[in-house]
Amino acid sequence: MQKEADFYKILAKTGEESLFKDRGSKFIGQAHPVKNENEVEAIVSDLKNKHNKASHVCYAWQLGKNYEHYRANDDGEPGNSAGLPIYGQLQSFDVTQTLVTVIRYYGGTNLGVGGLIQAYKTAAQLALETSTIVTKLITEELQLKFEYPLLHTIMRIIKEEQLDIAEQKMELSCLITLSVRKNDLNRIKERFNAVFGIEISIIG
Repeated sequence: MQKEADFYKILAKTGEESLFKDRGSKFIGQAHPVKNENEVEAIVSDLKNKHNKASHVCYAWQLGKNYEHYRANDDGEPGNSAGLPIYGQLQSFDVTQTLVTVIRYYGGTNLGVGGLIQAYKTAAQLALETSTIVTKLITEELQLKFEYPLLHTIMRIIKEEQLDIAEQKMELSCLITLSVRKNDLNRIKERFNAVFGIEISIIG
């Protein structure tokens, strides 16, 4: 899922466990904030140890500020009946840096592929509904070098644009690093370019 926006949504913390039941089977869903695949593997491994009598530990995750990395795992359920419905809820809630796990305890009655898809989808939805989702801005760092007499002009633009100063060094030769929202970067850069005597660079 590629995004053009300059923000992304993540979990504030690990969500509460949610429970969905269907014809004797129990589906325990939970959403976890993760930074990389190693954290995913560690959480899934812990859950398999904790729920060692569960029939399946299915999951899906999405990583990257641009939502560019994702994976779904059926853990032995019929193909695409568990992992993909869970992943569909990650897309629906528009979250990244997130793992959703659904643990199934088999209740003795086969649900069929349609029933499994609905059960895993519902368990994942409940898990995300009980989680706190926060929005993060994608920012770039803009570094300004200039002589001290320009300080008043620079600070006026910073105040007008309500920019965040990440770092500053005020001497005869000044250095200010600004955190700028990605979609505003070119416009802000042009404002500073209009002031003669500023050396501007983008810190990647």
